[in-house]
Amino acid sequence: MKATAKAHTNIALIKYWGKRNEELILPTNNSLSITLDGFHTITNVSFKEELTNDVFYLNDSLVQGEQADRVTKFLNLVRDLAGRYVFAEVKSVNAVPTAAGFASSASGFAALAAASTKAVGLNLSDEQLSRLTRQGSGSACRSIYGGFAEWQKGEKEDGSDSFAVPVVAKDHWDIRVAAVVLSSKMKKVSSRAGMKHTVETSPFFKGWVESIPADLEAIKEGIRERDFTKVGEIAEANCLKMHATTLGASPPFTYWLDTTVTVMQTVKQLRDSGIPAYFTIDAGPNVKVLYLPEYEAQIKQALQSIQGVTDVKLSRVGQGITYLGDEDFA
Repeated sequence: MKATAKAHTNIALIKYWGKRNEELILPTNNSLSITLDGFHTITNVSFKEELTNDVFYLNDSLVQGEQADRVTKFLNLVRDLAGRYVFAEVKSVNAVPTAAGFASSASGFAALAAASTKAVGLNLSDEQLSRLTRQGSGSACRSIYGGFAEWQKGEKEDGSDSFAVPVVAKDHWDIRVAAVVLSSKMKKVSSRAGMKHTVETSPFFKGWVESIPADLEAIKEGIRERDFTKVGEIAEANCLKMHATTLGASPPFTYWLDTTVTVMQTVKQLRDSGIPAYFTIDAGPNVKVLYLPEYEAQIKQALQSIQGVTDVKLSRVGQGITYLGDEDFA
């Protein structure tokens, strides 16, 4: 009873920010993302009769506390679904900075969901797997798919209609993303805590939610038409609106560093000079820059020259869940 799965991170172009149900992880709005090939998690799950509790290793280190509890809580869902109550040894290799705004939980829980369900003998459709994965980490439900995916918020109280669906095929458009690494440290305010605080206290939150449907329809049209300017402008504006809600919270907070703002300004300067580029930022200080392949050299050089930037990782459009052999994990 073991299996290994690989999942990639995704970066939301229309952000997920706010829950209507904390326990089931049901969002207040639809969101849309692009899956990246540059960041991934590989997870091996082995259900073993001799274990008396779940054991979780991340990058060869034993994990305990809240992070391990989240893994066990998710595995309980898998066990309930399968009707098989055996503890598991989970080993993950995470090629993503953890809790730094690079969507490590998205690839992490997508890989965990895929590996655990396969190991326990479940044969789930992509829709079923996305629905289950959502209950571990909301954004992870989009990492089931490659290319662009939309997480439908759903309307039902039980969450049965809240899952991600593909928007276009993975090879529809060769759009690129540069992940600008400023800090790989764990952020002080987690996405979950920041989201909850914003929903409860920010007067800007209602306006944020009301703006989403128009953004969503327009960006999907831009993706289908491969209109880079349209997609970039919508994604950048949507990102800024999301982060504005945190500044309106009480007390206010931000995930940005001084260098975050410098990167944003550099991207605008690139556009002014005729090089199309747009930024987006999740719940962390690091910036993701959208660009087209013919401008890759100029984009990378400009971003690397910024003081405070420690790395620039280039990604193409990534694929969805894949299953690996034991030898691949080793």
